[in-house]
Amino acid sequence: MSATTVRWTHAFIDRPLGRLGPAHDFWTAATDTELSELRGDKGEFITLLASGADACVKVQGVEDGPGGAHLDFSVEDVPAFVESALRLGADSVAEHEGWAVLRSPAGQLFCAVPWHGESVRPPVVAGTRLDQVSLDIGPGSYEAELAFWSALLPDWASLAGALPEFHVLKPPTGLPIRILLQRLGEDRPASAHLDLACADIGTAVVAHERLGASVVSQGRHWTVMRDPAGGTYCLTGRDPETGGLPHRP
Repeated sequence: MSATTVRWTHAFIDRPLGRLGPAHDFWTAATDTELSELRGDKGEFITLLASGADACVKVQGVEDGPGGAHLDFSVEDVPAFVESALRLGADSVAEHEGWAVLRSPAGQLFCAVPWHGESVRPPVVAGTRLDQVSLDIGPGSYEAELAFWSALLPDWASLAGALPEFHVLKPPTGLPIRILLQRLGEDRPASAHLDLACADIGTAVVAHERLGASVVSQGRHWTVMRDPAGGTYCLTGRDPETGGLPHRP
């Protein structure tokens, strides 16, 4: 196994700094987790701690814009992973002690961080699991973005989605977060959102509404929701254990 192989993944919930309280309350309830201590100069970072498992979801307060989502990739050799990403077309955004912020060719932020031995995936919670980050890419950048992520993550399975505008990068067994690339109908800046796999979407919608979320729209096998901090995410009709649609990986 290469030192640049991704050993763990974290999905980041990015929300405005002024709305972190509602974000913390909602997402701990939705994922049956507890909050770590606040980190950062402005208390902008926090981890959602799962009992008996390793954390794979964090929350970050952002100063500009409505927020969204991004991925952290945990590796044994951060500089080597960064070098590989830059060679494939990423840009360096910030270098920190031991970790780095990068930008994909389409403009999606992601981070390279050290692996600390995480290996135990959090369980399914009330028929749902937060298990996917969707990268929403305009048509002019989509093919290059798909090529970038496929090359950066060579040991992840590359799978056509259920619809022509979707493509899945499925991680090796044990890693908690998948990547969905969604080709948008028009060119606009790249963004990202979270997807939860749900045994029953209707049941999950009711549960999330009780926690303060609201329905935005409904798709073919997903429902778009808005959390109390104003961020959108999707409840999707995928198997919470496998991540795939029925009869699909």
